[in-house]
Amino acid sequence: MSSVVDKPLKESVAKTDTESQISTTTTTKTSKSKCFLVSLSLRVLLFASTLAAVIVMLTSKQTEIVFWPFFTKNAAVRSAKYSHSPAFIYFVSALWIVCGYSILSTLNTLFCGKRCASNKFLISLVLSDVLMLGILASATGTAGGVAYIGLKGNSHVGWIKICGVYHKFCRHIGASLALSLFASILLVILIMLTTVQNRC
Repeated sequence: MSSVVDKPLKESVAKTDTESQISTTTTTKTSKSKCFLVSLSLRVLLFASTLAAVIVMLTSKQTEIVFWPFFTKNAAVRSAKYSHSPAFIYFVSALWIVCGYSILSTLNTLFCGKRCASNKFLISLVLSDVLMLGILASATGTAGGVAYIGLKGNSHVGWIKICGVYHKFCRHIGASLALSLFASILLVILIMLTTVQNRC
């Protein structure tokens, strides 16, 4: 009699455990799907921001009539463009690298993410994102230092500020730096998101 009573009870417990496992599996799949969609959207946004930053830098050239040397009556036509500064050249190069990487990582995530989201794949993605963040952050800091000198000058060493003359050039540099900082923040979020996805 006892075995007859225990049998339905065991079946009920087994059924409950099965339903719990199915619910957990469904929740995990939903979580991974959301992480995948957010990651894909952020990578597309990373591409757009770095490409916009590059375009803004490439169109920053400005030509003005200035007195050269300064504080003299000798007027001369002078141009300001990013290629005149090694720091800005490095900045543009870094933006191109991250922009190209964002295309590759987006395609990789799009075509391989759902099928190949293994630990090795996610770890390699995190390491690549960290590398790109280092390149972009260092280039942004370098360009930002030169841009600050152009904006404020440095009276201690006699460096004159140029943003009073080259307004458009300085606005383009500032906008590109802002976009680059935004892209750096996106990379930080992507690194955190991929790390969390790796633990799911």
